[in-house]
Amino acid sequence: MNNLLEKLFKLKENKTDVKTELLGGLTSFITVAYALLVIPNILKLSGMNMAGLKGDEAAKLLISNDPIVASAFASTCLAAAIGTLIMAFRANLPFILAPGLGLVSFFSFNVCLNLGYTWQQGLAAVFISGLVFILITLTSIREKIVMALPNNLKLAITAGIGLFIALIGLKSGGIVVANPSTLMAFGSFTNKATILTVIGIIIIAVLMARNIKGSILIGIVATTLIGIPMGVTTIDPATKIFSMPTIGATFFALDFKGLLSHNGSGIVGAFLSITMVVITLSLVDLFDSIGTLVGTAGRAGMIDEEGNVKNLRKALESDALATTIGGLLGTTTIATVVESASGISEGARTGLANVVPGILFIIAMFFSGVVGLIPSSATAPALIIVGVLMLSSVKDIDFSDFTEAVPAFFTIAMMPFSYSIANGIATGLIFYPLMKVLNGKYKEVHPILYVFAVLFIIRFVLLPG
Repeated sequence: MNNLLEKLFKLKENKTDVKTELLGGLTSFITVAYALLVIPNILKLSGMNMAGLKGDEAAKLLISNDPIVASAFASTCLAAAIGTLIMAFRANLPFILAPGLGLVSFFSFNVCLNLGYTWQQGLAAVFISGLVFILITLTSIREKIVMALPNNLKLAITAGIGLFIALIGLKSGGIVVANPSTLMAFGSFTNKATILTVIGIIIIAVLMARNIKGSILIGIVATTLIGIPMGVTTIDPATKIFSMPTIGATFFALDFKGLLSHNGSGIVGAFLSITMVVITLSLVDLFDSIGTLVGTAGRAGMIDEEGNVKNLRKALESDALATTIGGLLGTTTIATVVESASGISEGARTGLANVVPGILFIIAMFFSGVVGLIPSSATAPALIIVGVLMLSSVKDIDFSDFTEAVPAFFTIAMMPFSYSIANGIATGLIFYPLMKVLNGKYKEVHPILYVFAVLFIIRFVLLPG
């Protein structure tokens, strides 16, 4: 068995072993599992489920009798499993592919609610964007975009993702909360969930400081167990642990005809409208995935001799194919999820790590109640600690050159402040050529960056959010 795994995943070449890979894969799955509960709850706002639920009732949502909600959950699990396994065997990289929360939110709020497309028409747009991805990946355009990124922006992307991940953890753990006056504020430390998050941070931080293998996974499990007597980790006897999945309500539900005749605006009007939607979906996914690949791989040392992500083209091919499959199954754009960084921080370096979450995504289709058992207060500390690790790249950015410093700053700052990896990269790509041109350094800018600066300006003006 070891010889087969070595042949498939080249463990020795990547300086890893079976135990490390399996541990990293399990850590990544546990960290990202919360998304399986959140995504159907966001998708229902697109019209997939018209029954309103009050408060954070994602776990109850999944065991409800609504066939579309149940189908959306199953579609999400199946698409994530397929995408993650494609990444494992095609690219031999430990990056999980799943519907990105930012893209799910864009799908529900912008495409369906703001622009008025039905969720079936939206899925058709997702499928088309997947085909666009396949085309630009096969022509190596996506690969060239990554190579065109200047080194300081790559470092800034890593640091920005670190802050973004940390903010997700701080928010989900209750340490940072919304405030109408100041946008954000400190959470209440009389809240048991917030206290549990702090306990989890301390556990993982101490274990990491002692260089204990599996620190993040141990911390998540320990925090979950501590949460039981605190009443944060809840085990509801009424929860259905096992349930047969159903996917029929969203499978192949794409509505191309309705997409092309949207709002009765005619073929030309509908074409222009949907072109903007597809371009936006493509750009957001493109730079979400590129950001995660470049940022996380750079921090983990998964870089080749030329300074690029190992097996980059195969990774991008996997992403493109997964998005197309996701649209067919009935879920939104598939992206390289940032939570993969937790498993990579545990030492995962090959596709063997992805086999674990790939299998667990399929199992999760039958055990939605178990998936909902781990509280956000247990996974939040893992995200915060990963943020600490990734932020360290900021020390290598050249802030002495202001034409480099300004784009790097906006790349880092706008990821957490706009709650989007893609927005952070877009802002940096707008400021980079702008600063260089206005300071007579236009020759330092790759031509591709000029193109994307213009595209992002148009995107922000015509389709904000």
